[in-house]
Amino acid sequence: MKITPEEFKVLSEYIYKISGIYLEPSKTYLLESRLKPLLKQEKVNSYLELYQKALKDPSKRIEKAIIDAITTKETLFFRDQAPFDLLKFKILPDLIDRRSKTTSKYLPIKIRIWSAACSTGQEVYSIAIAVREVIPDLDKYNITILGTDISDEAIAKASYGKYNKFEIERGLPPDKLRKYFNPTPDGNWRIKDELRAMVTFRKINLMQPFSGLGKFDVIFCRNVAIYFSPKDKKKLFERIAQVMQPDGYLIIGSTESLTGITDLFVPKRYLRAVFYQLKSFKG
Repeated sequence: MKITPEEFKVLSEYIYKISGIYLEPSKTYLLESRLKPLLKQEKVNSYLELYQKALKDPSKRIEKAIIDAITTKETLFFRDQAPFDLLKFKILPDLIDRRSKTTSKYLPIKIRIWSAACSTGQEVYSIAIAVREVIPDLDKYNITILGTDISDEAIAKASYGKYNKFEIERGLPPDKLRKYFNPTPDGNWRIKDELRAMVTFRKINLMQPFSGLGKFDVIFCRNVAIYFSPKDKKKLFERIAQVMQPDGYLIIGSTESLTGITDLFVPKRYLRAVFYQLKSFKG
C-alpha cells in the first residue's frame, strides 16, 4: 500500500511532534516501509486511518508502536572503535586524575556516563566493558552509566541485556564475549550481572527537558541528531551543555560536527577520535 503525499504530510508532522524526528519528503519510502506492518496489526486500511486511530487511543499504545517502528535500531557492539579507545586511554584516565585531587581519600571517585540514544543497549554495554578494562577493581570508584532511548521496545531489550548470535557477532570480539557474557539455554548470550549492575535505563525524548538527570562527566550522543532539524539540533546540544560537568566530555558520531550548530563547545582531537568540551572549560 502506497502512502499518499497528504498522508505523508500528516504522519511526518505527527512523528515530529511525538519524537522530534524530522522526515523530509524524500523519506516517503522509509515511512511507508516502517509503518506498513502496523496497518495489518491494527486492522486499518490506510496510513491516515492508522494516524486517526493513534489520536483516539488514550493508552498511547499505537503512538508507542509508531515510535518503535520509526526509530532506527541499527547498532552494534563497539561501533566505530575510536570512541571507546578514546574513553579508555584519554577520558577515563584524565577524569580519574582530576577527580582524585578533589575527592576525599575515604570516598569513592564518582564518574557518571550517559548514552543518550542507547537503542537496544550495545553501546551502553560496550562502555561498561571499556570501563572494566581500565578499572578492573571498581570498589574505589562509583561509576554509573545511564542508557536512554525514546523507544519502549529498545529500552526493554537493553535492560534485559540478552542478544542472539547475529547481534553478538556484530562488533564483539570472542575474548570479550567469553569474559563479559553468559550463554543462555536458548542459544543466546546475556550480559554478566557485574556489568548490568553498573547500568540503569530510562525512557527519554531528547526533544523534551532533561529534568532530574543531574550532571554527567561523559555523554555519548552519537548518530541521533542526524534525524533532527538544524533548529532542534541546536536546542538538543544546548540542553546537553546544561547537564555536563564543567570539565565533561561529549562524544558524537564520527560523521557529525557541531560546527554551525552551537558555539558552546570546542572540538578536540585524540588519536583518531574527536571529542567536545565546553568552551568555558580552560583545562
